[in-house]
Amino acid sequence: MIVETAAIAIGSVIATKALEKTGEKVGEALLDKTGKFLVTLKKQSPHTVAAIEKAPEQAIDYQKAVLEVELAAKTNPEVAQAAQELATAAKAEPNPKFAEILAMPNLEKLADKIGQVVMPGGTGNIENQSF
Repeated sequence: MIVETAAIAIGSVIATKALEKTGEKVGEALLDKTGKFLVTLKKQSPHTVAAIEKAPEQAIDYQKAVLEVELAAKTNPEVAQAAQELATAAKAEPNPKFAEILAMPNLEKLADKIGQVVMPGGTGNIENQSF
């Protein structure tokens, strides 16, 4: 598993959660893959799932979370597969706000941008960015 897949998986969980709180809808495939990823990762790394589930309300060390997901995926093929499936579903998600959130290049600023993009009337300026 590459770091990008882990980052997209974590970002997808947080972005999905943030968008749902504002009433935004994401696709059923993304919701299913997000749930599967969390259940699978929780078996391998429950503390990582606990940290991810607290975001964006509580700060998360994205670098540490990405490394922990990558390590879990290296030791458990089910985690690797669930992360890859979630990353694939995330890239196919049609919601433009979701795509804007995942386009963040700096994971430490992800939570801030999630708040800007999903806030009613929010205007997070996100352009020319990729993992």
